[in-house]
Amino acid sequence: MSTPRQPTGGSGGNGRRPVPRSGAPRAQSGSGRSQPAKGQPAKAQPVRSQPPKGQPAKAQPARSQSAKAQPAKSASVGRTPRAPQQRRPEGRPPARSQAAVRPRSRPSSRPKALKLAEPKRRLRVITIVLSLVFSVFAGRLVQLQLVDADALAADANTNRYLNIPITAERGSITSSDGVALAATVDAYDITADPAMFTPEATGIPDAPEQAAALLSPILGVPREKIAADLHTPKSRYKRLAAQQTPAAKKQISDLKSGLEKQAGSRACQAQKKLLGKPADQGGRTRVDNECANPLAGVFNRETQKRIYPADGLAANLVGFVNAEGEGAGGLELQYQKLLAGKDGHSSYAQSGGRLVPTAGGSMEPAVAGSDVKLTVNRDIQWAAQRAITDQVANSGAEKGYVVVQDVKTGQVLAMASAPGFNPNDLSLSKPEQLGNPALVDAYEPGSTAKLMSLAAVLDTGKATWDTKVTVPYPLVRAGQQFKDDVFHGTWYLTLAGVLAKSSNIGTIEAVETLGDGDQLKANQVLDGYMRKFGVAQPTGLGFPGEAQGMLKKPEDLVASEKYNISFGQGPMQMNALQATSVYSTIANGGVRVAPSIVQGVTDPNGAYTPTAPGEQTRVVSPETAKTLTSMLESVVDDEQGTGGKAAIPGYRVAGKTGTANRGAANGVGYDGYTASFIGFAPADAPRYTVSCTLQGPVNGHFGGQLCGPVFKQVMEFTLKTMQVPPSGSPAPNLAVEWKP
Repeated sequence: MSTPRQPTGGSGGNGRRPVPRSGAPRAQSGSGRSQPAKGQPAKAQPVRSQPPKGQPAKAQPARSQSAKAQPAKSASVGRTPRAPQQRRPEGRPPARSQAAVRPRSRPSSRPKALKLAEPKRRLRVITIVLSLVFSVFAGRLVQLQLVDADALAADANTNRYLNIPITAERGSITSSDGVALAATVDAYDITADPAMFTPEATGIPDAPEQAAALLSPILGVPREKIAADLHTPKSRYKRLAAQQTPAAKKQISDLKSGLEKQAGSRACQAQKKLLGKPADQGGRTRVDNECANPLAGVFNRETQKRIYPADGLAANLVGFVNAEGEGAGGLELQYQKLLAGKDGHSSYAQSGGRLVPTAGGSMEPAVAGSDVKLTVNRDIQWAAQRAITDQVANSGAEKGYVVVQDVKTGQVLAMASAPGFNPNDLSLSKPEQLGNPALVDAYEPGSTAKLMSLAAVLDTGKATWDTKVTVPYPLVRAGQQFKDDVFHGTWYLTLAGVLAKSSNIGTIEAVETLGDGDQLKANQVLDGYMRKFGVAQPTGLGFPGEAQGMLKKPEDLVASEKYNISFGQGPMQMNALQATSVYSTIANGGVRVAPSIVQGVTDPNGAYTPTAPGEQTRVVSPETAKTLTSMLESVVDDEQGTGGKAAIPGYRVAGKTGTANRGAANGVGYDGYTASFIGFAPADAPRYTVSCTLQGPVNGHFGGQLCGPVFKQVMEFTLKTMQVPPSGSPAPNLAVEWKP
């Protein structure tokens, strides 16, 4: 038989020659065929060949890299079918073989039976898996509850809920036309959590000092104070500075963000991981300063700042707030509860200074304060303030004040004081300038009080305006000499002349008629009228520090006090609004209307509630009031009157000058003068009363000379501002003298 040809390319098609088994001769190279060793039968190749006809041949599996030589060629009878190709590696040429192979058998069409899993085995596997899961959970619980309990508790200490107060928006104080005299703008409180400044929390031992060095120049707060506040780790909340501007808040936020970014670098994070570890493991006791963020525990809380848009306009009346934003003077203090509203609070969880949004929290919203609308007219207030400020400077007075009042309603249209202050910067003012002397000062009014004495005389029918009064110089009573402000011989005056020339002696003689020779009875009648005019009685404003004044009881008057009181000296004191109200009472036909300064209040819901009208009290009859008005006109219009500088062209003016000895600061004796003028206009149809008072002037001291011009300036401006038409009739020009 012929030997079959060896397939081209070697066994398995890999191009390598087969390695012969040990003891077998190597096939000769170059022949292209492989001969079996002598005496050895030939081994079939991996490619199957067709057996000779009539002899079934058993197929042998192809063996790669065979070590035996293959027979050269197999005998075949008839036509040999082509053997199927074997799967070959990609990229190699197929190994062709002429050996016959068995035809491919057809797959069986009978389906295979499904073999179900064993239930016991499945249950066993599930049990094992669940046991492993529960073991992991149990181990973790043991770790949390026992092994790491202390460490976790320490970490939780920095993840607590913080309660942050929410400041209610403070209500505004506005003038009568709704323009804000005191308002609130956005500001920020700079706060801190001292527990976040410990060495354990920051990784550095001096975090409070580093934070103080960064914050002090921005907040304007000493480093020592900031550091001391941050050295209180048991406290979770400290306010470092209040009512900072948005610019200061942004500067701190930018600085904090920069430090946070720097501390979050990989190198810094690596340092933090080494904190607390043993030294042999490269542990550290602190991080580098570059890797610390000493401002991580600094926060800001939105709040409000009180501002006064008109600066010092009506500042003595409006008042001011303290560093906490609470009313500390004036109307700000008086209406603190109404203006402040009700603060709320917010509670939230924080971790490392950051809000934890999924941890929940609570919030009670703040309720805004109410707005207070005053009766003050901004323009008139400005004119009054300018006039009194200039005259205080010109006269060298210690202080002065002007009050403007509506005679019909009792509303105060202006209340100006000098020197004033700017509530936006209290550091520029002295403590004594922060009050409202028009209400706080109680002084002896002097000759302006003569109006009440003569009102009692006229209203009781003891005299008329033209009653003849002989005025000697001096007058002796109770062993004391009483004089007028100028030396004179005997004056022959009418009662109107006594008022026009402001005679102390003539007033004493007129009041004596009230008692028909009994001075105690006369003083009792006078005391009753003075109290009805409002002397030593509360004005009803309730202003903080307001002086009620003083009026000694008639039974307690001694010696000269029995007579001094009739012309406004001695045992009586008033504030400027009380004195103004006396003249408004006469201007209103003898009816006193309680003064008011607040026009109404607007609550947080926008509902406006007007202030109830002032209480009205009849003090003197309309006839007495009319007569007194004509007598007061003589003070301004008559050549012998003391108030000529208060005259206003086109308007009839009724008023009275006042020059009083000023009580000494220590309460003993007198020191200096109080100069004043009070009047109303138009006298034929009164609308407004204006009073001017100067305390301690040195460049002159007579009320007509110093306060007359101030009255004229303010009253003229008021009449024009309120569009009051000029007088339509001339003054009566009552006689002030009589010939004996």
